[in-house]
Amino acid sequence: MSISVLRTADAWWVATPSGAAEVDTAATTTGQLLADRQAIVAAAASTEIVPVESLSLVSPVTAPCRVVAQMTNFASHVKDSGMDPEAVPLTFFRKTSGSISGPYDDVVRPSHVRLLDYEVEVGLVFGRSMPVGTSITADNLADYVTGLVVTNDVSARDVQLPKTQFYEAKSYPTFTPVGPALVLLDADELKRFTDLRLRLWVNGERRQDMTVADMIYGPVETLRALARFQRMDAGDLLLTGTPVGTAISAPAKPVEIIGSLLPAATKWKLFFKGQAKNPKYLQHGDVIEATVSTDDGAIELGRQRTVVRYTR
Repeated sequence: MSISVLRTADAWWVATPSGAAEVDTAATTTGQLLADRQAIVAAAASTEIVPVESLSLVSPVTAPCRVVAQMTNFASHVKDSGMDPEAVPLTFFRKTSGSISGPYDDVVRPSHVRLLDYEVEVGLVFGRSMPVGTSITADNLADYVTGLVVTNDVSARDVQLPKTQFYEAKSYPTFTPVGPALVLLDADELKRFTDLRLRLWVNGERRQDMTVADMIYGPVETLRALARFQRMDAGDLLLTGTPVGTAISAPAKPVEIIGSLLPAATKWKLFFKGQAKNPKYLQHGDVIEATVSTDDGAIELGRQRTVVRYTR
């Protein structure tokens, strides 16, 4: 049975049907908490509760940690980008853990960024070390992936694209809102991963709405590839990609062909001039809400609510 873990600045909590119970633990990191499973289970059975609404929640994934992400991993997003899902390789990039922020913190746009985008994603949280060379199978996946979180892979598109620089464009502070809950799942619940539905709204307008069944590379195949070169430890985070509905839009095919013939500087200048007219990019004061859950509510990761703030 799933357990929803919450975190405040000075404590860990377990959400219960009637409130939140504090976890009696000395853990200060997510990895340490996951090693203290008895304390989590005891809190889940506690009758000493406080209203969840009274808690000032922060990210249930603590930094520093490894943050690895998958790109173009939903068929709908790939098609919208003008590519063929059958031809897209399994590809990873890194984000700094300094980009992690809470589920209700502001998303702060640096002053030099103009095209700020959103990407709701399911985050996999590791419960134990996965050394390089680990053999990952459907039978042992739950030994390594202990829980799931809502994440938003915020992206500075005008930094990312011309420089092909994912690391910088997605790593500014507040560019990875996480939470509100770290939902711990057992092996049978994790098998329902493809039933999860990702949704994101901007100012109440639904922008993204797709189930994980649209994902190209699932967790088993992904971790099997990742374990060939990247160690992951308890408390580390893997973002698994986003579906169609982000602000960025691919140019029409004839425009793309013409653009390929232009010098790089000219091509990007024209592309961003067109993108600047796109009203879907995030603006100062925009409210982003993101959820991940199964349609029947059996697995519910909670709802993020963040507000976009521009720096001068």
